[in-house]
Amino acid sequence: MKVAITGASGFVGTALQKIFPDNVSIHRNDDEVKILQKLQGVDVVINLAGAPIIKKWNDAYKKVLYSSRIDTTKTLVSAINKSDVKQFISTSAVGIYPDDKVCDETTQEIAPDFLGTLASAWEAEALTCNKPTTILRFGVIMGANGGALSQMLLPFRLGVGGIIGDGKMMTSWIDLDDLMRIYEFVVENKLEGIFNATAPQPISNYKFTKSLGSVLHRPTIFPLPIFVLKLIYGEASTVLTGSKEIYPRALMDAGFKFRYNDIYSSLSHILG
Repeated sequence: MKVAITGASGFVGTALQKIFPDNVSIHRNDDEVKILQKLQGVDVVINLAGAPIIKKWNDAYKKVLYSSRIDTTKTLVSAINKSDVKQFISTSAVGIYPDDKVCDETTQEIAPDFLGTLASAWEAEALTCNKPTTILRFGVIMGANGGALSQMLLPFRLGVGGIIGDGKMMTSWIDLDDLMRIYEFVVENKLEGIFNATAPQPISNYKFTKSLGSVLHRPTIFPLPIFVLKLIYGEASTVLTGSKEIYPRALMDAGFKFRYNDIYSSLSHILG
């Protein structure tokens, strides 16, 4: 099986290249003609393109976030629709869901903020594809060599990690190994539709903080006030402070079995 990947040099894309060794990279600045050339002989296209979300937003950067997702996907889908590709797997995020609400794939409500609008537009563009299409809504990805966890490790290892605010906000997460297995599962079973790529046990920030401290054998006594994150990231701080309690009902109904259901087992295998 030959796979084409956009965003192949990123955290998830690098891992996917190991899972699907017969792959070709599609770059964000490739035009439709070049993409069509690269799609020769390709069976599955995986779309991961998008500028980093954890960065202070201003109007200019919001346009970059939008263009790098929606405009890039529009060009990609236009090429796919003219190709012999058999399956399209695009990306979204649990930021599409509203805060402080238990959600699964049956939830229709969209978060009334920039992240909700961005994810909704991204999905709508992907769904214009005329090939069998799958959308994976990522939770916070836990892995050893990138993603959110790598940014948290230094303060925790120095013993200055702690809860954010009151620690009650919920985090929906996924172990990178399980995410790779989800891609394999989707391809092997030719699944279509929208799936939450999140572990079946979302956790409070308090529980995550204590679990990470326990795995690292470090204290976690220094809380991080939310206003500090707002000073650093501005509106983008909502990515870190939003409370998302999301469940992967569609994947589980399809028969997928998670290897890392709880955060302690995930952190232990990543950092152990």
